[in-house]
Parts: sequence; C-alpha cells; structure tokens
Amino acid sequence: MRRSVVTVAAGLAGLAVAATGCSGKAAGDKPDIQIALISPMSGPFAVLGISQQNSLNVEIERINAAGGLDGSKLKLVTRDSGLDPGKAVQAANEMAGDDTVKLVVGPSLTAFYSAAKGTYEKNKKVNCQPAVSTGSFADLKYGFRSQDPFQLDGEKVVSWLKQEGVKSLGLVYEGDDTGKNTDALLKKLLPEAGIEYLGWETSRADDQSHRAYVEEFKDAGAIMVSSSVGGSKTMAAAAQVGFKGEIVGAGSGMQNISFIEAAGEAADGAVFPAALYEYPMRKPRSEWKPGYRKHTEAIEKKYGKNTGPKSGAESPKGTAIAADCVFAFEQAVKAAGGTDPDKVAAAIEALDVPADKTPSGNAIKPGDSHEFYQQVHLYQWHKDGEGWYTTELMPS
Repeated sequence: MRRSVVTVAAGLAGLAVAATGCSGKAAGDKPDIQIALISPMSGPFAVLGISQQNSLNVEIERINAAGGLDGSKLKLVTRDSGLDPGKAVQAANEMAGDDTVKLVVGPSLTAFYSAAKGTYEKNKKVNCQPAVSTGSFADLKYGFRSQDPFQLDGEKVVSWLKQEGVKSLGLVYEGDDTGKNTDALLKKLLPEAGIEYLGWETSRADDQSHRAYVEEFKDAGAIMVSSSVGGSKTMAAAAQVGFKGEIVGAGSGMQNISFIEAAGEAADGAVFPAALYEYPMRKPRSEWKPGYRKHTEAIEKKYGKNTGPKSGAESPKGTAIAADCVFAFEQAVKAAGGTDPDKVAAAIEALDVPADKTPSGNAIKPGDSHEFYQQVHLYQWHKDGEGWYTTELMPS
C-alpha cells in the first residue's frame, strides 16, 4: 500500500481551489458525502460521543463553508451505541453497507471496534478511531487510529516511573480487552525497566469501591488505573487508604474532567499520557499550536465549555483528535481525486502533516502502522487556589 508521501503542502494546496471541490464542480452538484459517527450519545459516557460529534460538526462546517469536497457537501449522521455492544455492531453494519457513507468514526471502545472492523474491511469502508485505545491497526487496510498509540503510552509512563525511581507497580483495571492488553504490555515493559510487576486486580463495573483492590498494592511504588470511569474509583480508594506512591493512567482517558469530578482531591498529582492537550495548561493561547487553537476556539464559540459542578475544572465541549479524522479524510480525498476507498485509504496512509496544521496540534503521519500520531506527551494534574490545571512532565 506504500504510496509517495503526500506532504501537507500538497494537501493544503487543494484548499485554495475556490469553492469547486476536487472535481471542479460547485459543491452540491453531487449527492452529499456522508460521514458517520458511532459513539455513546447517552448514558455515563455520553460526554465522549457529544464531544466527538461537536468536533466533527465544526470540521464539516469549515469544509462546507469553503465549498465542500469533491463537488459535494459533507453531512454527519450519528448513531448512539449507548455502551451497548449489540447497538454498536448493528450501527457499524448499517454504515458499512451504505455507499453514501465515505468515512465512519467509531464505534468507540476497543471491544466494540474489534467486533466491527472485519465488516469495515470486507466492505472497504474507510474508518477512523479516536477512542479505541488498544489493538493493532497495522494489519488493516481501511482502519486508522487518531488516538495516542497504546504502546507509546505505556513506554512513556514506564520511562517516567523509572526516572522517578519507582520499584514496583500494580494494575487495577476492568477485565475487558483493554485491561488484558494493558496487563500484557506491563508484563513486557516493566521488567525491561527494572520495575517489579505486582499483578492485575480485575475490577468490575458494578463495584461500589475499589478499596479492596488498592489494599493489595498499598506498599507499591505506583498503581496504574483504568482510563474509563473505574479509574476514578481506584484513585478515590488510594486516597482513603493513604497510598503514598504514584497514581498513573494507562491512557489518555484521565484528561477528561469527569475523572476530576469523580475522584476529587485524590486526582491531585495523577499522571497520564496523551496526545497534545494544552487546554488545562497555564500557558498563553498565543503559544498553542495554531490549528489546535483555531479548532478549540471554534468549539468554544459554537458549543461552549464543560465545567465540573463540584471541581470547577473546565474542558472544551469537543475533542480535537476526532476532528483530525475529518481533516485527514479531506486531505486524502483531494490527493486521491475522489472518494474511491482504496485510493483514499492509500492517501491517508501517505499523509505527512506537521503539528501546526492539524486540529489536534499533533503531527499526522500514519504510514504502515495506520497510527496518526507517532509521539505522545505525559501530563500531571494539579490543584491550587485557582483550580485544576496540568503540567507537562515529559514532552513528545
């Protein structure tokens, strides 16, 4: 599938074609290009789906305002998975079989995507995943991940733990695919770093408290917590038992202020890996990556901010790594000269876009791995008299 590298200069040159799309026709001469989102729009993870939808809408509106794409307007269609695997797979089957849908974002969560990706491959459906944390995309032709790579997350966290002199770590995580993959990765990385792996306590969704799990690791140098809602229970339990070690996240989920709301003061000092996320950092916006700033401010203007009622912590009502899916699709369609799935997938694979041009502020260079991002950052939550904020411990 290797093609010649499509540089950002080539991709952005297409933006200068005034309101004509790639075909030279005015947008609207062809049927709408549909982009589908499959994500939890209701229930405890609704904030994820709504944030993804908002960011996709902002990018779609930007493209349509500039004249559309390949002679067509873009249109977003959304399906609510509601954290129900049956609904997620049903929606994926629907979108995979719809020829008017040229890009699918989701279904969110690793287990749901694992059940859907075969259908996408069979139907040649280009798809982009900003909320699938584990599993390889290298063996897929049409699937791409726009989230911090799981392997790099683990390597970044373990590197920092070694730097801090941590000697042992225990894992508290749900018994799902992500938990299994995290356990397997730690078994590999920790011994290489000279850190003892104390094992995995498997949590349950209906646990009222994680205190029993934390008690097993009360003398550990660090506890790694889940990137989903269970992680906040682990942090709260660590505070209850007076745990003195480091609390680290397995992935970027801990950037969500719902963690701060649920864990409260226990989140102070928690460390997590993520793709670029400058919003909670106390730095002037003039220092933000230009594309990231533009997208974030567009989200704030149209949708506003999330504000934790208890913590006061803030986040934009969007997620820029989802916006990167539409941005990359736009560049690929222009490079491919249309929406043929084989040509678009090859063009996405060949993208090489610098960090200052993308909505997320991360460079996009998928290559054979089909991972948009090749670097991650390490952040730490803090609270002082002015509220919650993050600092960057280890840059990319």
